[in-house]
Amino acid sequence: MKYDLIVVGMGPSAAFLAYELIQLNNYKNILLIDQGKSVEKRNCPVEQVGKCVNCKPYCNITCGFSGAGAFSDGKLNSYHLSSKDKDGNIYLGGNDGGYFKEYMTQEEIHSLLTYTDDVYLKFGADPKLHGIDYLDEIEKLQVKASEHNIDLVSYPIRHLGTEKAHILYGQIQKYLLEHGINMLFETEVKDLIIEDNVVKGVVTRNINENKIQEIYSDKVVLAVGRKGASWLSDMCHKYDIKTKIGNIDIGVRYELSDKVMSKINEYMYEGKFIGRPLPYKDKVRTFCQNPSGFVSAEVYDNNLTLVNGHSYKGRKSTNTNLAILVSHKFDYPFDKPIEFGENIAENVNRLGGNSIIVQRLGDIFEGKGTTKEKLENNSVVATLKAAIPGDLTAGFGYRTMTNLLQFIKDVDKVVEGFANPDNLLYGPEIKFYSNEVVLDKNFMTNIEGLYSIGDGGGLTTGLMMASCSGVKMARILSNTVDKMNIRL
Repeated sequence: MKYDLIVVGMGPSAAFLAYELIQLNNYKNILLIDQGKSVEKRNCPVEQVGKCVNCKPYCNITCGFSGAGAFSDGKLNSYHLSSKDKDGNIYLGGNDGGYFKEYMTQEEIHSLLTYTDDVYLKFGADPKLHGIDYLDEIEKLQVKASEHNIDLVSYPIRHLGTEKAHILYGQIQKYLLEHGINMLFETEVKDLIIEDNVVKGVVTRNINENKIQEIYSDKVVLAVGRKGASWLSDMCHKYDIKTKIGNIDIGVRYELSDKVMSKINEYMYEGKFIGRPLPYKDKVRTFCQNPSGFVSAEVYDNNLTLVNGHSYKGRKSTNTNLAILVSHKFDYPFDKPIEFGENIAENVNRLGGNSIIVQRLGDIFEGKGTTKEKLENNSVVATLKAAIPGDLTAGFGYRTMTNLLQFIKDVDKVVEGFANPDNLLYGPEIKFYSNEVVLDKNFMTNIEGLYSIGDGGGLTTGLMMASCSGVKMARILSNTVDKMNIRL
């Protein structure tokens, strides 16, 4: 069984790769493979049973068509519609979007973002843009933040909503199937087939039938997302696929009253606070803000339970949740940042009986764990009912915890109430995109015919840039075919 192209993963990068190949009409026989289910079969039992049931064999939130990010809250950062930086470039502060932007000019980035945004609109994305109506008010908040050595970054955002994202990606899945894209669901890629430094295909296992199969192609694209980052790291070690050590972001999901975040929510929908708190001056940032949202749990490789956040279009809470993440950068000789993050997650999971731990900020400042009674009498009502009251500080390193607490105090100077003792910290939240695969200008690894896109290999961070990487990959592959045809 041989295909023109095999894509491992079915997240946004893979979906947009397939979509664009259909438009370019160069690749006829394409196969997408994913551990999870088709989009219409992806349902999380938490809402029915009130707790994570650790779905077997794989979590319905992290696996399946459209990937993990699309099943959180579905925010699309419309970078191309934002204000320019001081040099007149599209403002991508810090590592927003990942390293994808280093592969092209500003003009190419703008064109690609515009095209990808239009595709999302074509399939039903909300045309409403948040973060464009209160520019004067946003600037005042940014000035106030800068006075306390904090950057406040705002981008125009399209909010799909968790439940609406299902519908949108369902339409994309339907379009791909109708145009002849082959999909293998509930199928693991157990191994790569590599001979003499050239990729030949993949080894798969059908989960339901336990059937092992070799599937061949001269071109394989790894689009595994953060869920597959650990698997990808293993493949890189096994086949000497070149990588470099990237950052790993370790932190918590922070929940507080909508009233505290009212201005940020109204003006920006999502404000990105970035600071370097004393004494370590490590980068700490907020990420994935969910106004009137819900904290959620999701299961990753090795049965690690991590925390995330959802925000729906129709269903609302009275709380805002957001991630607070500390960036950890390691130097030689340490080269296993993913394992480092997994170790922290394992420790926190053990302390919580394999569940998410929740702790009041005030209890942390008092050096105490949170009890069930304290949580029941807390003014901020936890939206993740399955979280276990406990002590996060026992599972996090001193440096990480110090950074988190000082950052919260610093942001409180900009947003009054951000350090309210009743605010809640859930852990762990860890972003696994630190295994940066070394790529050439065509996104190819040092293995001939083996490519990597999306978040899992460290190229991108987030829905929009992951989607863009799929479009760009399709154009690169089609351009290669066109050149071959010319030579023939």
